[in-house]
This record gives sequence, C-alpha cells and structure tokens, in this order.
Amino acid sequence: MPGVVSRGRDRRTISEINMVPFIDVMLVLLIIFMVTAPLITPSMIALPKVGKAPSQPQNPIQILISKDETVQIKVKTDAVPSNVNNVAADIVKMDANVKAGANAVPVVISADKSIKYETVVKVMDNLQKAGVSRVGLSVQTGK
Repeated sequence: MPGVVSRGRDRRTISEINMVPFIDVMLVLLIIFMVTAPLITPSMIALPKVGKAPSQPQNPIQILISKDETVQIKVKTDAVPSNVNNVAADIVKMDANVKAGANAVPVVISADKSIKYETVVKVMDNLQKAGVSRVGLSVQTGK
C-alpha cells in the first residue's frame, strides 16, 4: 500500500500562539465592564452633616445676591446696593470690626440657587483679600 500516506510523519510543530482563547477572555471582560459601568454612580461625595450651632451670631452682616446677580449689603435693618467687585470694600467701610479676628462681626452670604457658582466664589475671594475673617454661607434646611 504505497498510496497510503501516514499522517504522523509529515506533521510540523506550530510555533504560533493560539489567540482565540485570549480574544474570548477579552470579550467576556469587555462585556462585564460594559454592564457594570452604568451601575457605578460617578461624583457621589459624602458631605459632612451640620449640627446645631451653640448660638446664632449676633447681628451678622448679610450679603444678598439675587437672580440677576445684583448685590445688596444688609447691616441690621439698612440695605445698601453694591456690586461683586466692590462688596468687600463696602463692607469694610460700613463696619471695620469685620477684620477683628476671633471677635469679628460675621458676614453671611445669601445667594439665589440659580446664579452661577462663580459669582459666590468671587464675592468670597474679594472678602478674603480684604481681610474679612468670618464668612459663612446661608442655606435652607430641607424638610
């Protein structure tokens, strides 16, 4: 039977890596990540909880920022219009005790929730540059 060819003699060793199992594993991992990625909630931060203060500040100076970004400074019952750039200078002119360190008069910023965050930061930055030591933000407690 010279026409019968033996299968074992002509085999050559294959020196290539079989990529099919590697690709299968990668596709399974890709599917797992695609399914779990939407379930992860991004930008969730744990905010500190606010307790009750021992006492409310006595006669704070209020900075009121309305929807149209107009600024008013309210000292006791008087309201004086101002602007974002000059608010710190106006407060120091009205009451020099805002720079008095631990015994300083507190300044509370009350801003409408629809204004840009940048406006509030500018006001706080101007107050800090002017040396105002006690600055707080007014918030509304949830029900």
